[in-house]
Formats: sequence, structure tokens, C-alpha cells
Amino acid sequence: MLNNQTDMPLHLFHHGENFNAYQTMGAHFVKIGKKLQCVFRVWAPRAVAVSLIGDFNGWDENATPMERMVDGETFEVFVSGVKQFDAYKYCITTLDGRKLYKADPYAFHSETPGVYSSNSSKVYDLSGYKWEDKAFLDEQKNKNIYQSPLNVYEVNLLSWKKKADGNYLTYRELAKDLVDYVKKMNYTHVEFMPVMEHPFDGSWGYQVTGYYSVTSRLGTPHDFMYLVDCFHKAGIGVILDWVPAHFPKDDFGLFEFDGAPLYEPEQLDRRENEGWGTRKFDYYRAEVLSFLISNAIFYFEKYHIDGLRVDAVASMLYLDYEKKPGEWTPNIYGENKNLEAVRFLRRLNEVVFSSYPHALMIAEESTAWPMITKPTDVGGLGFNFKWNMGWMNDVLSYVSVDPLFRRHHHNKLTFSMMYAFSENYVLPISHDEVVHGKASFIGKMPGSYEEKFAGVRAFLGYMFSHPGKKLNFMGAEFGQFKEWAYKEGIEFFLKEYPMHAKLSDFTKELNEIYRSVPALYEIENSWDGFEWLEANDNDANFIAYQRKDSQGNKLVALINFSGKDHIGYRLGLDKGKYQLILNSDSLRFGGSGKMKKRVLKTERKYSHGKEYSIAFDIPKLTCLYFIKTI
Repeated sequence: MLNNQTDMPLHLFHHGENFNAYQTMGAHFVKIGKKLQCVFRVWAPRAVAVSLIGDFNGWDENATPMERMVDGETFEVFVSGVKQFDAYKYCITTLDGRKLYKADPYAFHSETPGVYSSNSSKVYDLSGYKWEDKAFLDEQKNKNIYQSPLNVYEVNLLSWKKKADGNYLTYRELAKDLVDYVKKMNYTHVEFMPVMEHPFDGSWGYQVTGYYSVTSRLGTPHDFMYLVDCFHKAGIGVILDWVPAHFPKDDFGLFEFDGAPLYEPEQLDRRENEGWGTRKFDYYRAEVLSFLISNAIFYFEKYHIDGLRVDAVASMLYLDYEKKPGEWTPNIYGENKNLEAVRFLRRLNEVVFSSYPHALMIAEESTAWPMITKPTDVGGLGFNFKWNMGWMNDVLSYVSVDPLFRRHHHNKLTFSMMYAFSENYVLPISHDEVVHGKASFIGKMPGSYEEKFAGVRAFLGYMFSHPGKKLNFMGAEFGQFKEWAYKEGIEFFLKEYPMHAKLSDFTKELNEIYRSVPALYEIENSWDGFEWLEANDNDANFIAYQRKDSQGNKLVALINFSGKDHIGYRLGLDKGKYQLILNSDSLRFGGSGKMKKRVLKTERKYSHGKEYSIAFDIPKLTCLYFIKTI
């Protein structure tokens, strides 16, 4: 029966405005009088009948029928004798007489996927974990993230490191090894590829069957809380990949949940993402909005995460995404925009920021859709950051070309500054760029063994001085040559070899310089923080610019992407002394060590529109950072 505690939550749920739906739906221990029971609730509007099956009733389909609630669409039952970790499913009888055995969409824990797994949900009480991250969370409230360093280490938790027997590290083991490593390497944040339950490792977590359930492969929900807590106590923020664009067609999941499309659209041309073999969410249905927005809030509330990277936003925004003419129906204005998805994304960001104003909401969006990171009240989608996929594609294409021919592709280095301030960007070198024959990050670099490492160092110096926050995928930091393989850990043994160890040292120091020099991160939304010194010398494969902070302090970046040294390269600069703080060609980083001078002074010689200049000797494939001291 419906009671006063569920009247309003269900009313809001059916209007797309219950953003804590997980408090009502799913399985919850409740005390009725002196008796502890577990209440189960599931939304299945077209079901003829629903029964609860599980460890507590011998999986008997007739033992525990669920009662249809007053809303007519939700089923409920109170059960005694249920224990923590008991497995269960819903047996749904459809209009055409079929019986479907479905996992709970709101389950907090799941059976570990595997060959013999029944993919059942498990009863789990999330309460009881004692958080120790208050100091970190309070610190975030006083931080302006736009003017702060954001340097993200992207990780697949199932394959960052494996045990000797091939098994995964648990959440609690990662809480030591991974936290220590990320802190040692001077990253500010870690981003986990999806940790929500998924049946197939090879989906990398992007085909989710348990949206409220962190994968049980690595432990319990409390274990995952401990991992986040440890990152926070180490001063490191945690971002989760989140997949509200589509879900897989596993028969126990959301797929045609009550016998027909429910979480997916009724319209055939909007239902399927053929390229991924998945179903899209129906953003028109109010209950789906409650499900998804509640899911976002759930991870902030229950797991103290700091942000969500929202996957595949372009696939949500466009009705013709990866479709041919005639395969899609325009919206009411005759356009290809998915108006319901736009409404959902705006509402999502409004709700998240109203409760968590310091959250990171990062869109992975690969098109020129305008105002992704602008507020919703001025027509934006309301994210606060967007991955700069255009920059990523351009620069990886550039560095893959032999230096002999880079002169013909110079615009790929500089074009990003034409739009750098149109959105709040994250510069990503992500997992997608080191798989499926694209080659590893270092594997993209042409040249000899030593030149490949030099190319990586020069590129990272360019990346970290370019406007925009930073993200790099695991393994790039020490130059793994092999493409990422989800079944294997990354090859940490390579650090036993000098060039890999030195690249790791370079990455660590570059991360520290980035965090400690405000000019590299403080002004990223206007030309006030950036000035070209040389943008057009394609023959020399050379660029130079300076970054400025709010106090007027300047960092000068010079990058020689050519395969030859530039001797006496004169560059116009503001009058003063310049101290070298980063030399990617240093011997200790695996370079040639040709550059000896650490302080240079301008001469009164006109160059590049400036009265003063310096003649630099810049080794091939090298990035130099200078700080203006006087």
C-alpha cells in the first residue's frame, strides 16, 4: 500500500522531479514496530504481475508476490528475514505472458559478473561508513576551479595493475597503491572509467547494467567509499565516467524492462544505437529523468565524488547521430537536435549544481554544438568543462607526422587558439587514443627510440602550457609502447629501463611545475592569459607564447617540434631576465643536455614586434619554460 512516506516521492518520480529516487526505489531495510524488514519497490507499469525471488525465499516465483501501489505502475513488498548480501531479482510477467527475470535498476550492490553469474542484485545497506574527508571537502568549497590547476590521471580500475595471478586489485588495495602513485606523480585528480556494474570487461564499463551499483569485482560499496576517502585524505579529487546516453541489451538489465520499451524510446528511429549495439535512453519519459538525475546525485551524496565526466554527449544531442538520411525523424522544428536530451542535460546540471555548487560536470562532446559550458539561463547546457576533442585530434595528427613534413601541418598546432576561449576546456589524451590500432601515446611518435621519448616530452610541455585543464591516460606517463589492453595491467616493469624511468621523472616534475605556476592555469578564459610570441614559423616547426597570471607574472614556452637544433633563434620578448625552469632536453630526462645556461637576459634588438629579444639555442624536439624574473 501507498503510505505518506511514499506519496510525494512517487508523485515527483512520475513528474521527472524526484532526484533522490534511490531512497524510495530498490531495496531498503526498514523498521516496522520492533521488526526489521526489507522493502522492495520496482517501477514496471505494463507488468501484469511482479514477484520477488531471491536467497530468502528459495527463488520461488510464487512465494513473494509484489503488490501494485496506488500509482498503478510501481510494485512493492515488505519481506522479513532478508540479510545483507542476499541475492534477488524481480520476476515480471508481461502482457503477452512471458516471464522476465530482471536485476533491480536501483540496486546498490550486484553479484560479481562471471561465467557462472546469475547477474542478480544484492541487498546492501549503504549506511555505516565513517567518512574522514571533511577537511578536503571544506577546502573545495573555497576553491575557484576555473582558476585552479586541474591535472587528471585517467584510470581503468580493472587494469591499472594486476596481481601476479592475474586477479584485480581490490578497492582497498587500490586505496594504497593507486593513491600513493597518483600523489607521488603530482596529479590533482583521478578519473575512473565507469565503475558501475557491467557484465563484460571488454566494454570498459561503458555498457552499464547496474547504474547504482559499483562493480563488485573489486569489493563492496563500503570498500569503494574507502577508496574515495583515501584519495580525498591525500588531497586528490575523484571524477567518475558516467554513461547516461545508452545501455546494453542484456536480458536482465534495463532492456525492455517490463516487456516493451520502458527506459528506451518507443520510437524505432530513436531507440537504437546501432554502432554500439545498445539502447538509448528515453529523455521524454519523466521517470527516466528521475532515474538518471537521481543517479548523478547518488554518487555525489553517497560516495562523495567530486565530478562526473558525461560520456558520449554528442550521441544524445543529435537525432541523426551516426544515421543516414531517411533513418531519422526531425524534431518539431525540422531540425536534427534532440530537444528532450537538451532539456535533460540542462536539468541535470541545474540540479547537480544546486546541491553541489563545486562539482565538476565535464562533457565528452565531439562537435561544435555551441555553449556546452555556458549557464542554462543564457541558453547553454550548463556543464562547467568540456573535453576539447578538436584539439586532441589535431595535435595527435601533427605529432604523428615525421618532422620533415610537419611544416605542412603547422596549423594543427595553432588552430585551437582560434576557439580556445569559447568553452571551458579540458585537453584530453584519453584511453580512446591508445587502442584499436591507433598506437600508444609514445608509439605515435616518429623517429628513433630516443626521438620518440623526446617527442613525448616536447608534446607534454606544449600540452601543459596550452590553455585548458589536462587529462592523460595511464601508461602515457612513462611511455608504454604497447597499446592499452583491458585484460592486462599497464607495464610498470618498463620503469626499470632508463628512458622510461626518466620520462616518468619528467612527467612528475612537469605536473609539479603546472601545479605551482599560476600562469599555467589561472587565466584560461581570455586572451588576458595568453600571448603569441611566434605562431607562424612552420618551416622551423616552432611555436612560442607566454602565459600570464592575474598578478602579471609570465611564463614563456618555446617548443621546437623539428628534427634539428635551432641555433641562435631570435625571439622578441619583454625586456628583462628569464630563468629556465623546465628543459625537456635535460640529461636527467633522457635528453642531450646541450643547453647549459639557465638565466638569459634580453638584448635591445628588435624582433617579432618587440624592442627586446633573446637569441636561443633550442635543441630538436624540445620544450623550454622560462619565468620572467625581472
